[in-house]
Amino acid sequence: MNEPQPGVGRLRAGLPRSRFGWRWVAALGLLAAALAGFLSGVGLSERPDVGTDGLLVKTYYALGLFVFGGLDVGFPVGGPWLGRVALWLAYFGAPLLTASAVIEALMRVMMRDRWHLRRLSDHVVVVGAGFLTLTYLRVLRQRRPDVPVVVLVESIEPTRRQELEEGYGVRVVVGDPTHEFMLRLLRLRRASRVVLLPDDNFLAFEAATKMLRLYPRLESRIVLHSHNLRFLRTMQETSVGRRCICFNCYHLAASGLVRDYLVDHFQKTGARDVVVLAGFGRFGQTILEELQERAAGEFSTVGLIDLDAERRILVAHEQGHLSSDYRRVVVQGHVGHPEVWRQLAESVDLSRSQPTVILGTGLPEENLRAAMWVKRRWPNALVFARTNDVSLFATEVGEEHGINSISITRLVEDHIPESWLG
Repeated sequence: MNEPQPGVGRLRAGLPRSRFGWRWVAALGLLAAALAGFLSGVGLSERPDVGTDGLLVKTYYALGLFVFGGLDVGFPVGGPWLGRVALWLAYFGAPLLTASAVIEALMRVMMRDRWHLRRLSDHVVVVGAGFLTLTYLRVLRQRRPDVPVVVLVESIEPTRRQELEEGYGVRVVVGDPTHEFMLRLLRLRRASRVVLLPDDNFLAFEAATKMLRLYPRLESRIVLHSHNLRFLRTMQETSVGRRCICFNCYHLAASGLVRDYLVDHFQKTGARDVVVLAGFGRFGQTILEELQERAAGEFSTVGLIDLDAERRILVAHEQGHLSSDYRRVVVQGHVGHPEVWRQLAESVDLSRSQPTVILGTGLPEENLRAAMWVKRRWPNALVFARTNDVSLFATEVGEEHGINSISITRLVEDHIPESWLG
């Protein structure tokens, strides 16, 4: 997951680099001038015997000029005038060169973001550093390895910062995405895409509003994620919602699941199918919406199981996302409780044909355990068990027991549109 992606090296090569070459030339020249002065016979007021010392000692004194400037060994005395000139040149030049390097290093530390962001153009700005950001960056680096990327966060742990910068070749900037100063610093007027993936839904819309106010050209170039489906659907009716590309990760994953797996299955079975959604949270609700939109007429009955099923059905009704061309059987309870499945089986015959059962709660271990039980009870069923991240363990168990392991992360990665990548 944290392996460097292809093209990261090329990206870093394209970022602004510091030019230290002239300092190395100057340092070698000043070192040579000091050695020439010592070798010509010039002595030091505090080390009068330096002229008789070996080359190694003279080199040590010459290098000391870059740190102490000669304060510990005195000043040049005696010897030819040309040698004294060369040594005086090193006396002044060496500490000045060291001081300039220290000052520039301090400025780079204090103004690192400006230093690196100054020349950005056609770049992607990502706000947030959660799992969605990592998912998006993996896809971006696979498809567009050379595009410059800036990740803006309000706060970040050192390990996550290192993971982003070294694993994905991005520049991490700490700041508030709603502050005008920060938005100008990110050079949004030259950005090709802005992707808002913060954990705070309101913050995402606030940032989008200010970005569009400052840079109207970003209209339709801002991709905005909201974790709250109800809030997202309401905000899509606003001006800022219409000017952005708004999405929810569960909706994206559900759309991919229905399109890639379920539609073909329904067409192969011939008769209208039975679908059971064990877990009717954000993922289950969006699966049902996608089924209604993409597979209307392909299923006759939908069984819904959830601890809070009745309230969630009411919410779905309120938002107008439930159709009436199929039968719904609602059972309130825990998806892992046998009594819940007994109640469902009284109303829905799962032993006929090849019903589709999706264990889609936010608890991967419960989904996998319940999926194995369902598959043993109704071996004819097409069973799906949800995990959040890609799981080798769940995949192997699924292959062993005839269960389809589906990952939210993998479904999102596979269905991020090309147009969102810059």
